[in-house]
Amino acid sequence: MADPQPHSDSPVDRLWREYAKAFREFDDLTLARWCAQTLGQLHGRSWRMSHPLVASYRLAAQVSHERGLWMQRLVNIPLGYTLAECCNSPLLPYLTRDSVDHGLCCIHCNETAIPLSSLPAALVTAIREWGERYAQFHEVAHWEEKRTRLPGYEKKFEEAAQHVEQLLAIAAEDLVPQLLEHCPALIWEDQDECLEVRPEDIPT
Repeated sequence: MADPQPHSDSPVDRLWREYAKAFREFDDLTLARWCAQTLGQLHGRSWRMSHPLVASYRLAAQVSHERGLWMQRLVNIPLGYTLAECCNSPLLPYLTRDSVDHGLCCIHCNETAIPLSSLPAALVTAIREWGERYAQFHEVAHWEEKRTRLPGYEKKFEEAAQHVEQLLAIAAEDLVPQLLEHCPALIWEDQDECLEVRPEDIPT
């Protein structure tokens, strides 16, 4: 599920905000403790964005960032984590198709947590090559309407989706383990709503 837009009234964004109400009802100390405990469970592994534990933490992270809880230091930073320069929350980055342009983003504030320039050159090259291939196929979902009416578009759309499924699986197998060497934990995007690629379509 995508992050909600502040003023959007789409069904997905309304649902996301409804889910977040549970964490908004927590007092600051309870929310900080919940986040710290969950970060401890996430530590040392890579996680699908669609994993229920990750989805729950994303909601809690959004609320905790709005309240500035990590700046208040109500609880200790979980063992094994460093502070993200973008917002001083525990470093928990995520990899998406946009990482080729923006680096690895922060799960708390959605700003760049790890710029590509800070990673080994060989890994940066691999991410950029992967991202360029991904963009080539993702673009099919955003063709102008007149192009989507041409004969054979549905086949091209399906082929693009299949390529994206393969590229997401490649990211999980090749890129994610290398990135995990530089992060206390890592989240990776395992779907593409534009191409109707679902998490269950991505083998690992």
